[in-house]
Amino acid sequence: MNPSLHEAAPHHLPFFIVSPGQTDSLMVIMAIVLLLAVLGIGVFFFWLHSLPERMVHHKVQFDIVAVLALLSLFTHIHAFWVAALLLALIQFPDFSTWDFGKPLNQMAASLDRLASANEASSHPKTAENVLKKNPSHSAIGDGDQKQGT
Repeated sequence: MNPSLHEAAPHHLPFFIVSPGQTDSLMVIMAIVLLLAVLGIGVFFFWLHSLPERMVHHKVQFDIVAVLALLSLFTHIHAFWVAALLLALIQFPDFSTWDFGKPLNQMAASLDRLASANEASSHPKTAENVLKKNPSHSAIGDGDQKQGT
């Protein structure tokens, strides 16, 4: 059975207008595109939502960040996710090791370097200062020392 066109219908119809009873190809294509778009946006959302958990440095910090991320996922309160992201960006010192003196020793060593750098800049090394501290480095002979020093 060949359906006839109505008198008012144009003779050249676009491809997406189909006869009754045939498959609408444009609707099938758009359904596939919509399904892929929804899946892609969902994957991107969950990937972005797990960003703070992938940035943490220590296990204790990971646990706190994971709880905050789950709270934000289930309650839709974005402040929890922002807090988890900020907490993941901060690198805390590792106090979980038995060597509690290591961070303190590193701080003491850096303070010593700072103190020696400040001392060197406030008292520049001159030949007279070096000779006062160590007279054995004198370029002048033993009997030719300057008077008044």
